Amino acid sequence: MSIEIERKFLVCGAGWKALGQSVSIRQGYLSTNPDRVVRVRIEDEKATLTIKGRTKGITRGEWEYAIPLAEADQLLSDLCERPLIEKTRTRIVYDGMVWEVDEFFGDNLGLVVAEIELESEEQLFAKPDWIAVEVTDDARYFNANLLRHPYSAW
Repeated sequence: MSIEIERKFLVCGAGWKALGQSVSIRQGYLSTNPDRVVRVRIEDEKATLTIKGRTKGITRGEWEYAIPLAEADQLLSDLCERPLIEKTRTRIVYDGMVWEVDEFFGDNLGLVVAEIELESEEQLFAKPDWIAVEVTDDARYFNANLLRHPYSAW
């Protein structure tokens, strides 16, 4: 098992858009139960199945497996909860750390969130000037919750 230690922030302005590399992501959920979230994701031409355990603090167990693209597409089309999450992810290196900025579309249009994965919950890191308020502890911003309670309905 690997673990995920992640902090999440809202993004302000558009200064981040000229930085990093962007990829298109389409993802859906087979389970959004907080004890066992099961996600199918297609990122450009790569597909994965990811299982995540319950979050404790900002840490949770995570298992991720590559799956055939055609199977991921079928799972997204036939089995995943609706609506699917559609977003563009831009990976940006800042002060030696990788930030992932997600710009959402569809029912979550207008939402832009940045995540940073850490080695420990206590790890210090520098914040770029386009980072705004922290939302790590706000469950509304969990991707699995955005399909039941999309940003456009807040």
